[in-house]
Amino acid sequence: MNKDIKIFQVKTKFIFEGIFEVKAQDKEQARAYIEKHCGLVIGGDIHSTLPNEIVEWNFSVHPKKEIKGIKQIK
Repeated sequence: MNKDIKIFQVKTKFIFEGIFEVKAQDKEQARAYIEKHCGLVIGGDIHSTLPNEIVEWNFSVHPKKEIKGIKQIK
């Protein structure tokens, strides 16, 4: 390896932002449904264990990227 090359850790955050539309009795139930039944897995997709007639979503497929910090490790 070239002696001028260094190794860095780059702490990075990806933020997917969008909207869930959920049928619920109140705000607390709506929040609980989304927290418990909706998610995202890298390499997969946004998903829900709720029936389609209860929840719909619209999210961008391109996340916002934030560089949180860079540290030289070698």
